[in-house]
Amino acid sequence: MAQLPSAFTDYTRQLMGAERFERYLRAFEEPTPVSIRLNPLKAVGMEAIAGERVPWCRNGYYLKERPNFTFDPLFHTGCYYVQEAASMFLDEVLRQLPITNCQSVIDFCAAPGGKSTLLRSALPESCMLYSNEPMRQRASILAENVQKWGYPNHIVTNAYPRDYRKAKLRADLILCDVPCSGEGMFRKDEATIREWSPQNVERCWQLQRDIVSDAWQCLNDGGILIYSTCTFNTKENEENIRWMLSEYDAEVVNIEIKPEWNITGSLLDGFTEPVYRFIPGISQGEGLFMCVLRKGGTAAKRQGSPRNADALKVISPARNSVPSYPQTELTYQQAMAYLRHEALVLSPDVPRGIVTVCFRGQPLGEAKNIGTRANNLYPKEWKIKTTHIPTDYEAILRHTEPHPDGGHSER
Repeated sequence: MAQLPSAFTDYTRQLMGAERFERYLRAFEEPTPVSIRLNPLKAVGMEAIAGERVPWCRNGYYLKERPNFTFDPLFHTGCYYVQEAASMFLDEVLRQLPITNCQSVIDFCAAPGGKSTLLRSALPESCMLYSNEPMRQRASILAENVQKWGYPNHIVTNAYPRDYRKAKLRADLILCDVPCSGEGMFRKDEATIREWSPQNVERCWQLQRDIVSDAWQCLNDGGILIYSTCTFNTKENEENIRWMLSEYDAEVVNIEIKPEWNITGSLLDGFTEPVYRFIPGISQGEGLFMCVLRKGGTAAKRQGSPRNADALKVISPARNSVPSYPQTELTYQQAMAYLRHEALVLSPDVPRGIVTVCFRGQPLGEAKNIGTRANNLYPKEWKIKTTHIPTDYEAILRHTEPHPDGGHSER
């Protein structure tokens, strides 16, 4: 493990208190939990191999070890998403919120897509979800994960929050999982340790307020804003919430939690509003801070057109239907060859033309069958680069392998 910056340890020890901080430090000596969230549309029967439930998420499961997800075609079909367990707390929040009548939702900082795919699974089917990412490369990763998740009424945009404000879009619920100094990811990703500095903390809390300022203008009266970070300090967390309460007509919404989840509340002296902080070594996951706020006014006062995305750069439009091509089942070796963007030879009884190739009944994508071979129509930018393929597919989710070198998950 890289050495923690002294400025971080001095501040965080005082913030958490000695006993809590020592438990946090001991967590660096333990394996980081591995967790996945199943796709309710696709992952039928996978609960049996998934493992222990994540208690605050209906479809979340811990794995005993970390497999190489690249070697599992079901990962690439969107049967499950590899997501850090604390981030799944969003599911418990949504379960306690009145989202039944939501018409539109915006996730402003959505890449790589963990919270967005969770949102899409939990929201009413008729609700339109806009998942936005300002950085083009990250937006492409987001679009890939959203398309693989496979839900309708889900649009991916590559814009800034101010572009949404200028477009006068309005939403009933907004998620601001804002860029942060990343203190909660130190145990999981040493790069975040090297990138941390007090100056970066200062830049982050100011950027976070800019994002919230634009988001608040996009929120309908009576709407809900969920604010979250993956950091510990109060400047990016409680002090930002206190600023929102003073700046806007807002109130904090209480979310009921269970004592055994070991979620920590406010660490800012004099601030007693309900907030939720996950700390490694105390709660079973990485670092997360979350707070839920309601905008004043009544939900009946909706403004603007929630479905008008014409002014935004859409890179993955909403899909409300999937072409009904003939389907053919692939073996494990064929499925991996398809994911490597290789041509296939299909069974002689497969019809000519465009067909959907599947693995264990789940569509991987399309191919053009010309008889002697089938041309691979899997997006080239999604192809996996691994050359080694395991011979025993059944053992993949039970084996420990290096971090996946393909696919895009987490958060």
